Amino acid sequence: MPTEQFVRANLEEAQSALQALLADHKTIEAISRAGALLAATFKNGGRVFSCGNGGSMCDAMHFAEELSGRFRKDRAGLPATAISEPGHITCVANDFGYEFIFSRYLEAHAKKGDCLLAISTSGKSKNVLTAAEAAKKIGVKVIGLMGKADSPLGTLSDIIIATPGGQYADRVQELHIKTIHIMIELVERELFPENYK
Repeated sequence: MPTEQFVRANLEEAQSALQALLADHKTIEAISRAGALLAATFKNGGRVFSCGNGGSMCDAMHFAEELSGRFRKDRAGLPATAISEPGHITCVANDFGYEFIFSRYLEAHAKKGDCLLAISTSGKSKNVLTAAEAAKKIGVKVIGLMGKADSPLGTLSDIIIATPGGQYADRVQELHIKTIHIMIELVERELFPENYK
């Protein structure tokens, strides 16, 4: 396949995944509810945590820094943290096992009324599932961002956001970052309406 034809086919495949998400009313409604939950968490003095592995950890970090830092316009920082600190991760992985790197952080820092964005393209990552289980025991609401609604993460989530993107994780992740940006904007529109006049 010629290079330009490959590029076009790749973009068309991504467009097709986005069109499928646009047609999925249930998921659009879930994204809206997730934005409202995040805004309410901040309004009530809670913190938001995020976690994931590999590319999903990068998405978790991106999500948190655009809340604590800046998305589009200047406004007050929001208390959001990605569970990504290397010292914590290597300590817990060494002493307890990789399965507990996220849950142990929540046990140390989270409280009832906080919120966790748990990201897993497969919805099966054991350490993300363990984090969701720990969150529920603490009283932390769980937003599950995954590729398939019927995955194990879905059963542990208060809000399920499933973005099926096809057979590969990269298409799922492309829809995840779009979803993350929408949730951040929903938070800003609720808490900082002056930025959207």
